[in-house]
Amino acid sequence: MPVPLDILLRGILVVATIIALTRLHGLRSFSKMSAFDFAITVAVGSVLAGAITTLSTPVWHFALALVAIFGLQILMAQSRVRWPVVADTLDNAPLLIMEDGEIFEQNLRTGGMTRADLYGKLREANAFDLSQVRAVILESTGDVSVLHGPKDGPSPDPALMEGVRRS
Repeated sequence: MPVPLDILLRGILVVATIIALTRLHGLRSFSKMSAFDFAITVAVGSVLAGAITTLSTPVWHFALALVAIFGLQILMAQSRVRWPVVADTLDNAPLLIMEDGEIFEQNLRTGGMTRADLYGKLREANAFDLSQVRAVILESTGDVSVLHGPKDGPSPDPALMEGVRRS
């Protein structure tokens, strides 16, 4: 079979496998709810790339690798729910970067962020006034959440701050 056709067919087969596994696993397949989920997403992309560029390896090896990756993600997702120690081991606790307009410099450094990174995230969140920033949280996934509103408005619900490290 000519190489370009082989690449096309391999790509179709592996993408179809990814779609089938995603349909079986559900919405969490490509979520970024945890660092582990992000690693799984990157691994799936790597397997897809390998399948269409490594013609010397049988395509079924890549399909089997995808089944293993999705199986591992399902196992870990269920384990995280069932046993909190698994979640505690796999996930970083969110980190409070800013609260009520005050930037926590040490937490900024701990999170590997600069003030420029923080200000960029504040702009993305349409925060206009630092004094109205109620909280900035570096989430376990690496995303940054910005809670903002009027100074005299309600404080964030304590449930939203549960598990967030202050230092």
